[in-house]
Formats: sequence, structure tokens, C-alpha cells
Amino acid sequence: QVQLVESGGGLVQAGGSLRLSCAASGRTFSINAIGWFRQAPGKEREFVAAIRWGDGSTYYKTSVKGRFTISRDNVQNMVYLQMNSLISGDTAVYFCAAKRWPVGLESVVYDYWGQGTQVTVSS
Repeated sequence: QVQLVESGGGLVQAGGSLRLSCAASGRTFSINAIGWFRQAPGKEREFVAAIRWGDGSTYYKTSVKGRFTISRDNVQNMVYLQMNSLISGDTAVYFCAAKRWPVGLESVVYDYWGQGTQVTVSS
């Protein structure tokens, strides 16, 4: 089993920044990719960004490219999502998720999920 805990959410004004953290524990050797997803009220959970654990390749939702950056710390088993130039449309609960097989990273089919952290962007 792998446990994931998100932190760093909060309330920020439009144009501001937040950095989300995802701490992984347990059988972390089985992880080959970690993704960030978000879910706004009344909407489906959607892909935001992902990173392959081994080579660090990154993937982004089109609307966050250039504003969000995903990164990892293999030693600390941490993944970060730096979010800049936030807009009201970024308001959602953000989840990190871990995957054993690093394919299909933009789908919601991940093996482990965290509980989520709320991000609210005020306009």
C-alpha cells in the first residue's frame, strides 16, 4: 500500500501563487508516476499534471501549461505542484495520485489517491 497526503492548499487572490505538496509513504518503491488532479463542485475530476518517477518526464493539462510546474524529490518521496498566475477557474479540490505503471497518466485510473486539499482563488 501507498499513502498520499496533500498539503498547501488555501485561499489566494487571482494572480497569486500556491505550492501544493504530496507526501508519499509506504511501498513507495512501487510508484512509477504521480499525478495531480482537481475536482470543482459539480464537475468531474480532471487531470492537471503528472510526472514519471524515474526520468522526471512531465505532462500538463493544456490550460495550466506555463502557469503550473510539477516536480519531485525522489529522496524525500515528495511531489510538488507550483501554481502561479492563478485564476478563479483553478478553484477546486486538488488530489495527488500514484500509479504503478507509468502509462495513461492523464486518465483518472490511478492506484492510490490522497484525500485532497482545497484551493480557492478569489477574483
